[in-house]
Amino acid sequence: MKSVLYKGIEFFIIFILIPISFAINYSPWVKLAIGIIGFIYIVYVLLKVENQKFKIAKNLNWKLFFRQTILKLLAIALITTVFVWFTNKENKEVLFGVLLNKPKLWIFILFVYSFFSVYPQELIYRTFYFMRYDSLFKNKNLFIFINAIVFSLGHIFFNSTLVLALTFLGGLLFAFTFYKTKSTLLVSIEHAIYGCWLFTVGMGSMLGFPA
Repeated sequence: MKSVLYKGIEFFIIFILIPISFAINYSPWVKLAIGIIGFIYIVYVLLKVENQKFKIAKNLNWKLFFRQTILKLLAIALITTVFVWFTNKENKEVLFGVLLNKPKLWIFILFVYSFFSVYPQELIYRTFYFMRYDSLFKNKNLFIFINAIVFSLGHIFFNSTLVLALTFLGGLLFAFTFYKTKSTLLVSIEHAIYGCWLFTVGMGSMLGFPA
């Protein structure tokens, strides 16, 4: 399971074949089964093959992490607020609509999204990806770029160019964070913060959030 050939086939199936297949119209139950089996396989490989230990590192620089994340969030908040405002001129209720009109739903979705969507994504696209394929790439910038590409590809089922662009940019941010910190926890927190903001500002519907 550690040969270059095996990893190459594994990469193609998990990060290219399965995401593209999810964009095809077939039974959602089959898709769910594929997703669950794939996730179980990834956890098995991390624990039994790569000997990954799911524990919080003690030497994390929380202060630096939050300072950098907040600065990036401010830039994202400004850009996305302006975007939602100008693209919904005829329907101003979209901007912060769920937060203002359905606060209980807003809190519930933020909780579910952060724990049941963000963490599994980061386990797959950062922890698993970096641990399994790091040794195959001499050029780290290319390695990170490909990570952003496959992360974006993982959202192809939304059938939206804007979603692909946003997830590519998000993939770059998360990949750089994980590359620097080697922490699934930190990159999951960052991912959750940005994702929750998009839902809050009014861009959640395009990413599958209920409105």
